[in-house]
Amino acid sequence: MRNTRIDLAPEVREKSIELLNARLADAIDLKLQAKQAHWNVKGRNFIAIHELFDAIAGRVDAQVDELAERVTALGGVAEGTLQAVTKRTTLAAYPLRADGGDHVARLADALAAYGKAARAAIDAATGFGDADTADLFTGISRAVDKDLWFLEAHLEG
Repeated sequence: MRNTRIDLAPEVREKSIELLNARLADAIDLKLQAKQAHWNVKGRNFIAIHELFDAIAGRVDAQVDELAERVTALGGVAEGTLQAVTKRTTLAAYPLRADGGDHVARLADALAAYGKAARAAIDAATGFGDADTADLFTGISRAVDKDLWFLEAHLEG
């Protein structure tokens, strides 16, 4: 870990970096899952769902950048390679093939898992004294809940 003038104790920064990298892997995986769904969705309400998946991927991509930049600001190395993501992700594997409704349900499941992990990260970062990292995860949690609402609306009826 490199030195920085950020006034958090080194052990707090180390814990934050580990937490951020863990969720970075999930975010990268989630973004790729949303793009997989976006590229391959077919069927009823195609354009609405196709565009929703792309919008979700875009929002998660912005979160990826925020997570990675927080890691580096704290003096760490953002672990965003495919190899690192494959080792670290906690999300369930996404199928290569699915129908439209199944894409919605599977992406909703992935978003729900990501949101749950973000809320746990809020508690963890608060617990070891990094309010800024907790705040970053609070913003992610709020955005994920909204995207999950959009997806779940397609599953009703």
